[in-house]
Amino acid sequence: MPTNRTMKRSFLILAAGLVGIFSNARGDGFIVVERPFLVRPGHFPFAPLEVASHHVEVKIDGQVAVTSIDQEFYNPNDQRLEGTYMFPVPKGAHIDKFTMEIGGKMVDAELLPADKARQIYEEIVRKMRDPALLEYAGRDLFKVRIFPIEPRSRKPIKISYTELLRSDAGTVTYSYPLSTEKFSAQPIKSLSVKVEVKSEQPLASIYSPSHKVEIKRDGANRAVIGYESKDEKPDTDFQLVYNAEARDVGLSLITHKAAGEDGYFLLLAAPTIAKETKPAPKDVVFVVDTSGSMAGAKLQQAKKALEFCVENLNGEDRFEIVRFSTEAEPLFGKLVDADSEHRKRASNFIADLKPIGGTAIADALQSALKARTQKTERPFLIIFLTDGLPTVGTRNPDEILAEVKEAGNARIFSFGIGSDVNTQLLDQIAEGTRAFSQYVLANEDLEVKISNFYTRIKEPALTNVRLEFGGSVRTSKLYPTQLPDLFKGDQLVLTGRYTGSGEVEAKLTGIANGREQTFNYKLKFNDSANDYVARLWATRRVGFLLDEIRIHGETNELRDEATDLARRFGIVTPYTAYLIVEDEDRRRVPMTERSMQSMSADNAARVEVSKAWGGFKEKKDGEDAVANARSQNAFKFADQSAASINSGAAESLRGFTLAAPAAKSESDRVTQYTQQSKFVNGRAFFQNGKQWVDTNAQNATKRERVQFNSEAYFDLLKKHPEAAPWMALGQNVLLTLDDTVYEITE
Repeated sequence: MPTNRTMKRSFLILAAGLVGIFSNARGDGFIVVERPFLVRPGHFPFAPLEVASHHVEVKIDGQVAVTSIDQEFYNPNDQRLEGTYMFPVPKGAHIDKFTMEIGGKMVDAELLPADKARQIYEEIVRKMRDPALLEYAGRDLFKVRIFPIEPRSRKPIKISYTELLRSDAGTVTYSYPLSTEKFSAQPIKSLSVKVEVKSEQPLASIYSPSHKVEIKRDGANRAVIGYESKDEKPDTDFQLVYNAEARDVGLSLITHKAAGEDGYFLLLAAPTIAKETKPAPKDVVFVVDTSGSMAGAKLQQAKKALEFCVENLNGEDRFEIVRFSTEAEPLFGKLVDADSEHRKRASNFIADLKPIGGTAIADALQSALKARTQKTERPFLIIFLTDGLPTVGTRNPDEILAEVKEAGNARIFSFGIGSDVNTQLLDQIAEGTRAFSQYVLANEDLEVKISNFYTRIKEPALTNVRLEFGGSVRTSKLYPTQLPDLFKGDQLVLTGRYTGSGEVEAKLTGIANGREQTFNYKLKFNDSANDYVARLWATRRVGFLLDEIRIHGETNELRDEATDLARRFGIVTPYTAYLIVEDEDRRRVPMTERSMQSMSADNAARVEVSKAWGGFKEKKDGEDAVANARSQNAFKFADQSAASINSGAAESLRGFTLAAPAAKSESDRVTQYTQQSKFVNGRAFFQNGKQWVDTNAQNATKRERVQFNSEAYFDLLKKHPEAAPWMALGQNVLLTLDDTVYEITE
């Protein structure tokens, strides 16, 4: 009979292999414990510990990245545990430092090559009966035995490693697998990632396709990128993409092409202007609603925001302020220099603003447009704040929109305050002038929203932007359809489809410092694999299609394409879920292959969503219309697919709940239905009971059943290593490979 020590040693050898064949890992660590029976229900069998904190600091110089990780694990159990800390090592990286103390002594760790780990991997899966770590297949393993892990105690671990980052046509990518923290028994109380980038040439685009990050530039060659959260259980790896460029505007291209499909591309354009560069002068008109409904906190916050904007005008800017209620009243009657005298008059004017009267939107916009009395190449921005529908003067939205479109190159950024605004009018005004709209709810701070926005557009770098591609590659379905202006510290994120491949010439043209400039680039459409590019394009495309339905009316073509993209890319809101269910009903898809089986059988919920879908297409104002407009903006202007889909879905759910307030139980169920999907390695899966259903299963012709943990199961994994992240979803997966649906079951 084996001794306890022998059993422990055997387990550690087995556990060591668990991470040895991880594929996408970039350096996160976790602990596999020896006593899985201690795990509370709902946890991964090997993860009864909690990650109390996780802090990552990365220093990148050119393409060399040094990653330092500070993790603290907590044992919430009353029992002493024994386990193994595992660290999947990035290919080509080397460990610089590892620190962990046990019993007052520093412990040593061991590095195992992937081939040795692979020999024992299958035994770990069989023992744990959980495929969750399959997605990390294919790495060397850095591991250390941890004993004891005392009850109710913390175990800090520090590790750092150096790696050479991949550069593709000048675009450098850094990855860090935050998604392994889903193995924590509880959400992480404190999570942060800080990346410092330094480059010999000026930095241009800095972009995270995975997370909404804060970017602070320190001159032309340095930047600090930060992400922080609390009580989060992340399921998305952190990614950062950047490039350096000697010219004033940098351009980089990232592509994705699946077999048998047209390609997807993501183009990033950003100015590389240093701190010392003199900002280009601009003309700004601030238009503020002072009707009676603005009384109280709304007007007070608007006044503070206007004060901030006026104080932060650049020395060579010109400006005007127009207040409007029953009539429009300009302060100066024209654009004036942003000198101390005019700023002081503006400050006094703002202080005297009082809420009274109706809402003359058309007159206010006309007054703003007339402030510019002569043609000039200066950027012309109108910042428009209103909390109401047009009640005085021209009230027809189509007439107001037509007058605005005749105005030329003005950019009208609209802020809708509260719920009594015509969302379709404000959206169309903004998009028709290459700007964007925002909606501020009653519980949000208008001052903060406007101040943050103004800081973003404070210094125009390139306006009236145009982009042309030459060569054999054809591009289509670009979003945004009209390119916005480029501002210092900001960047253009453009998505689209393409056919063909190879190197093309790209020409970016715009107005910089009062004259037209053209920048020429050579870009390579190389059919590489970056699935986040496809999902980002699909997110924006769905936003565009639903907006067409919302503003211009529904057609079968718009509805069918929006439904197909929502299903394929896991873009799930109450409305796209309703469209998916209705479409699969119409096509008579077998229930076992349906995406959302529970909702398909829930007639009461479907009736309520159908009513709300009618309101989505018809209502222009009200709380639910504002929620839908905010949802649409999240999709149309998405920079990160996952974050934008979550944000858009949350707003859409809020709109649905407001549209059907009496149906609380149905609303709760619909909320649950929208949260039962995952997008993994380029595919969307929907959870139905215990089973995860691949949306591609509806197109396959053959079917085969495979038992989880059987020899056939591991043979399938060896034959299709690309399936590892999909098989990692669980013990019950309906998975399509080639033309065969594999039904993996317990």
